[in-house]
Amino acid sequence: MIYEYVFQLVDVLLLLALFIDAPWAITGSSHCQRGNPAVIRPHSVAITEFGAVGDGVTLNTKAFQNAIFYLNSFADKGGAKLFVPAGQWLTGSFDLISHLTLWLDKDAIILGSTNSDDWPVIDPLPSYGRGRELPGRRHKSLIFGRNLTDVVITGDNGTIDGQGSIWWSWFRNETLNYTRPHLVELMNTTGVTISNLTFLNSPFWTIHPVYCSQVIVQNVTILAPLDSPNTDGIDPDSSDDVCIEDCYISTGDDIIAIKSGWDEYGTSYGRPSKNITIHRLVGQTTSAGIAIGSEMSGGVSEVYAENLTFYNSTTGIRIKTSPGRGGYVRNIYISNMSLTDVKTAIRFTGRYGEHPDESYDPKALPLIERITIDDVTGQNIKYAGLLEGIEGDTFLDICLSNINLSVTSKSPWNCSYIQGYSEAVSPEICEPLRERIIPDHYSGCYYPSHPLQSSSNETVGLDCHGKFMDA
Repeated sequence: MIYEYVFQLVDVLLLLALFIDAPWAITGSSHCQRGNPAVIRPHSVAITEFGAVGDGVTLNTKAFQNAIFYLNSFADKGGAKLFVPAGQWLTGSFDLISHLTLWLDKDAIILGSTNSDDWPVIDPLPSYGRGRELPGRRHKSLIFGRNLTDVVITGDNGTIDGQGSIWWSWFRNETLNYTRPHLVELMNTTGVTISNLTFLNSPFWTIHPVYCSQVIVQNVTILAPLDSPNTDGIDPDSSDDVCIEDCYISTGDDIIAIKSGWDEYGTSYGRPSKNITIHRLVGQTTSAGIAIGSEMSGGVSEVYAENLTFYNSTTGIRIKTSPGRGGYVRNIYISNMSLTDVKTAIRFTGRYGEHPDESYDPKALPLIERITIDDVTGQNIKYAGLLEGIEGDTFLDICLSNINLSVTSKSPWNCSYIQGYSEAVSPEICEPLRERIIPDHYSGCYYPSHPLQSSSNETVGLDCHGKFMDA
């Protein structure tokens, strides 16, 4: 395991060193202003004080659980810090608490147990109604928390390794009884910062904030083999005020997937994902760089992403939905994206399928509108766009501008049940989008020139170029 980890990190470092002077290199001032991973906790303990052994063999689940139980007594006294020193710390699932910093030293590696019994089974999410892969319950994530406030997971670039290969084998062999676990999942939590860490080999989705507010994921590396099943990087799910910044992600599924519940369960739960910002993201995947859906029944809106670099990937930007989803995707702005060796630059899929059960309403059609994608370049792209809406449910006000793609296909665009506008697009855009944005249709496109009001009554502003401004 440790040799695979070293080689993966060497690959990343070589890649970043090669392109350090490139325009998309991960540098710049922070747009994520609400978190402070260096917050000083007045109480601190090391995991070794609770009998943990960092030999990569001893199971330390009880040590993590006991340490956090002890630190809970300081939650109302300024909070506490759990320090994980250098070593390989094998563990099963453990729960975090409010006002806690989990800090991993530079050479600290938290290893997920390869025994499924060390990952307890818990109830499905109410907005999904069942496990995402299998009916019924699901395994708890390695690092888990619910109903919390002020949680920080950070360090000096330590590592959290889910050792997911055993789970991928069980999935492929169809021997699982429950849906696979995420690596990190926080539910109903306000004030989350995840930063300065490397995440490896998640059994399923890697970082999953669900029903959360005020979330920052900053300066993280997420790695899993490109053929690993469903190892999404970061999946904000029915969450608001989320900022993702300065991340390198290479996984077997979507680099970022924004979700909000599945069919009738997501509609009933009714919590959208909104006010999500993404800055300076680099990665590769066998799926999409940024995806919205396919589980979007609670709604997704006010998504702003800029300075994106995707290479050796299947898709740059993808919206996935289906009859039966209901919900909406609207007010999406994506800007300054560079693509290299990507099969399809932009893809909308209106009939993605996949339903939790037979109780979904096929007449529950999604509303997809006001999607703006601006300033995109691409080299060695096969298709510029596969934009497929739904018959009787046209996707509206799709605006594409300043797009210049070097495309190998003789049919670069394929569009159906799509309405919108374009400006300065090469190769020539498909017929439904040929009306020009300027001068007559600028107001029909979404440009985030007005402040976004967060659910916490904090105003997050964007200037006319999509940059943050003080409220």
